[in-house]
Amino acid sequence: MIDLTLTGKRAVVTGASLGIGAAVVKMLADQGADVVFCARNEDGVALLAKYQPEGPGKVSGFVADMGDASSTNRFLHQVEAFGGADILVNNVGASPSRNFLYMSDQDWQELVELNLLSAVRCTRHLLPRMRKQKWGRVVMVASAAAKYPNAALIDYGATKAAMISLSKSLARKYAADGVLVNSVMPGLIYTAMWERAAAEIAQATGSTADKVLEDNGRGVPVGRYGTAEEVASLITFLCSNAASYINGTSIEVDGGQAAHL
Repeated sequence: MIDLTLTGKRAVVTGASLGIGAAVVKMLADQGADVVFCARNEDGVALLAKYQPEGPGKVSGFVADMGDASSTNRFLHQVEAFGGADILVNNVGASPSRNFLYMSDQDWQELVELNLLSAVRCTRHLLPRMRKQKWGRVVMVASAAAKYPNAALIDYGATKAAMISLSKSLARKYAADGVLVNSVMPGLIYTAMWERAAAEIAQATGSTADKVLEDNGRGVPVGRYGTAEEVASLITFLCSNAASYINGTSIEVDGGQAAHL
């Protein structure tokens, strides 16, 4: 029998007021974990914190800007007040579409802070407890753009590729301590990010956002966009004892769109 139960585990999910992050919070809590999450959107945090899990888990939310070191550290101290974490899902991230030639150093630095250094800071802070207890799970929510770079998302892809590299290094270093580190690479997942991208493409091409989304979905072998819940299912599996021999991987969740061996 596959053991997905997370009862008694404490989990942290960053950037989780909506989309994949919110789906992960709910699914981990449904499997019994006590989940602490953060996001910048105060209304979104308040709404998700009201979620009533199907299992014995609990959900607690805090407002935090993971692109700011001080705000991140305050959130991590709040996590410690809840007893630390057995599971960390580094989900927070942004994916602005912009032209490389017009991007400033500050543009790059801000996205590196949010997408990459937030994961570094959270993992560095929470890893010692996992090592001490000889059990831990860290999941990096990267992107298919890490492996298949897009010129319009150049800094996004670069930061997500760095996350995967970080996860593989940590996986090799700390697996002997019972801490497993993996990455997931979502492809076309129906979230607010892709709604925004579709609207931008529609405006530039004279189409409609719905038509852009429909056309994009047809390009996926399964014929549609994925859902946040489908990504959350994989993440929940990787956080469980059922994934006890999976370490250092980067797994695509893309409906078969990746064509490499």
